[in-house]
Amino acid sequence: MTTDARFPRLFSPLRIGPVELRNRVVSSGHDTVMAQDGVPGDQLVAYQEARARGGVGLVVVQVAGVHASAQYTSHVLMADDDACVPAFARLAETVHAHGAKVFQQLFHDGRELMESPDGTLPVALAPSAVPNERFHVMPRAMPVGLVREMVGCYAASARRMREAGYDGVEVVASHGYLPAQFLNPRTNLRTDEYGGDEAGRLRFLREVLEGVRAAVGPGLAVGVRISVGEESGEGLTAAEALDALGRLDSAGLLDYVSVVAGTSATLAGSDHIVPPMTRAVGYTAPLAAQVKAVVGVPVVVAGRLNSPQDAEQVLARGDADGTVMTRALICDPEMPAKAAAGRLEEIRACIGCNQACIGHFHAGYPISCIQYPETGRERTYGIRVPAREPRDVVVVGGGPGGLKAAAVAAERGHRVTLFEAGRRLGGQVLLAQEVPGRAEFGGAVGNLAGEAQRAGVKIVLGTTVDAAMLADLAPHAVVVATGARPRVPALDLVDSPVVLTAWDLFRGTDVPRPADGRRRVVVADWRCDWVGLGAANLLAGKGWRVTLGVTGYHAGQRLQQYVRDDMLAQAHRLGVDVVPLVRVYGADADSVYLQHVLTDEPVVVDGTAALVLAQGHDAVDGLLREIEGSEAFEVHAVGDCLAPRTVEEAVLEGLRVGSAV
Repeated sequence: MTTDARFPRLFSPLRIGPVELRNRVVSSGHDTVMAQDGVPGDQLVAYQEARARGGVGLVVVQVAGVHASAQYTSHVLMADDDACVPAFARLAETVHAHGAKVFQQLFHDGRELMESPDGTLPVALAPSAVPNERFHVMPRAMPVGLVREMVGCYAASARRMREAGYDGVEVVASHGYLPAQFLNPRTNLRTDEYGGDEAGRLRFLREVLEGVRAAVGPGLAVGVRISVGEESGEGLTAAEALDALGRLDSAGLLDYVSVVAGTSATLAGSDHIVPPMTRAVGYTAPLAAQVKAVVGVPVVVAGRLNSPQDAEQVLARGDADGTVMTRALICDPEMPAKAAAGRLEEIRACIGCNQACIGHFHAGYPISCIQYPETGRERTYGIRVPAREPRDVVVVGGGPGGLKAAAVAAERGHRVTLFEAGRRLGGQVLLAQEVPGRAEFGGAVGNLAGEAQRAGVKIVLGTTVDAAMLADLAPHAVVVATGARPRVPALDLVDSPVVLTAWDLFRGTDVPRPADGRRRVVVADWRCDWVGLGAANLLAGKGWRVTLGVTGYHAGQRLQQYVRDDMLAQAHRLGVDVVPLVRVYGADADSVYLQHVLTDEPVVVDGTAALVLAQGHDAVDGLLREIEGSEAFEVHAVGDCLAPRTVEEAVLEGLRVGSAV
């Protein structure tokens, strides 16, 4: 691989024990919801192949359970039976064919039990019967015999990975999972040989690593992933993690350490598992530097490293020896190859939205990316199929869906012209980036616009397209992507109250300040996503007292948990009052009238200066309705003009239509 001179460290080899990586870009273990009957199948193999082909140095495959009780979700990989070896071997062979190395995570969740195959609650295991706050699980304290059996299960699973041709194994002691539960004196209350003091609490992980090393022999790398501080009141502290790592390294049990932060056990701690865009780039790098001070083996670090420039800086400072760039690779599997070749402007940067990656995982669906829906769909859309013959395609609307449809159609060889009525591309993304803490979301516009421009799309701004214009252009196909507008429902309004939409706020409109000093604004939130919550935080940050009335059980209900937690924490700090289970009914000059959705009883907020509506959207579908059924050209539609939803659906539909025209 040709190496750009700006990345002398990122694209230098890294030796981890007996294994040499071609570069220092790592795709860490992350659940893809692509397991097939507990083993890697076609979808997961294709997914990891895309990253290996794209130039990553190391693929660490998602957790594989070492014991039947480690099945913490219905879609986890399992390495607890010899029958799994051929499927794992196929994945390893595929990754190796593209020059990358492959390690396998070995895993037991302990008390961190998310779900079960049939909906009943199995017995969760842990060092001691200490409950989990996030999942509300009370585990069973493991008998000594079961602890020893579990040690053997790690070793047996490691042996299977050696037989499958893997280059290394990684014991997952991060995020409050079983080994971390043994290390933590607040979750390990045992008084036997596996508890009592630092050495006793370390015994389980030490014996696991000893067994794993014996099982894989000298040819495989053995490492550990650990949270250097679980960011939770009852969690493992950084000092405790560092002490454990120093002891394990002194015993010669480690070839590398993978550093993260947080824990699965609490809401606040779990937000560090896949930190949202409000977390600083590379914010965990200082933790890796602390680890490097106590161990003599390579250290890799995860934590919002979305660009090769950021990764190079971490390496240049000496904070770490390798950089985990998992979401960056979900968003752009070819990022390493592009960076090495100096094609930085072509890299599709992750914006940390968490919607289709960890958001899909939490919902039980295969992961993807709102900007790059080809991820997870490699077998269907991984390779552009050239058009049989070039055609003239007109795309109406320069939001995310229109941009994706235009880019894909042009990449396939069509002559594509995109018309946008406004002076800027981006659609609602231009509003989303104005929400406090969500400025990075605007990067999606630059990424999608860049794809369209590089594909040769002709972009025309400030032009409204109608049916007559399309008749004059006479294209072969028209893609309508005209988006949506804010929905303003019929309300009972008396005495001319101030009523605005969330869009008004995001576009810079200020709430008029009444002469009598009223400072209360009500935000009426129908969808329970980022719009209403973002409007509330924006207003509260400007000094307004805000009541956020939501139709759901809580604000941000439809957001991915880590994003929601961050926005809710901000709302709490700003003093936003949240009223759940209410719909907006009306307003007068100084009161807003809400209605409880379960009882229809009135909920009145007095002393208000304004009502802000976050009531969803209405499709802008006039052009679509006018030309549907046309015999002059094909008609396709994507995104909110079909039905108002999110960026994810718009871009996916753009991919589908661009692939079909």
